[in-house]
Amino acid sequence: MQEWVERAIAKWPNVPALFGWLGLTRRGHWLIQGERITHPRIVDAIANNYACDTHGRWFFQNGPQRGYIALEYTPLIARVQADDRLLTHTGQVIESARALYLDENSAAILDTPDGAALIEGADLAWVLEHLRDGDSEIDDEALAAALATPSGDTTELTLMAFDTRLPVHRCDADALPARLGFVRDPEPRDDEAES
Repeated sequence: MQEWVERAIAKWPNVPALFGWLGLTRRGHWLIQGERITHPRIVDAIANNYACDTHGRWFFQNGPQRGYIALEYTPLIARVQADDRLLTHTGQVIESARALYLDENSAAILDTPDGAALIEGADLAWVLEHLRDGDSEIDDEALAAALATPSGDTTELTLMAFDTRLPVHRCDADALPARLGFVRDPEPRDDEAES
């Protein structure tokens, strides 16, 4: 969190949280009441003050008020950079991951220490370049077999990334939040005030 946010929280500690106003698309665009936010300073402010609470709900801390964010897919969206690094939609470099998940629609999600990161559709070529079937590059048959693996199971594939070999799991899109510890549609808890 930025310093001004921490000062505002200290000054006004009991401002009710906001639910149902903010969102994040699967392409990494912020929304307010369904409309895309495009003003660069606002986009940067959200990115710099975006975090997760202990219940897996992602939010934007706007001064003393916490605005919870409805996620179209995952809390982070990863994009491949020219130097082959992965960068989240918030500008954070992904330096490690625990595993890669493939959903029933061939979406690729990294389980990172900072949260679940969908590799944006245009960058799926990066995933294909780094997938391995044993020590070999994958072919169509190996990929099809991995995608046919039942949800919740580990595939035969691995992902060579971050100087390590990561397991590749199959997980249906609806099961990802529980598996990776995030909430797509945050709601207030009984002990919280809502505005």
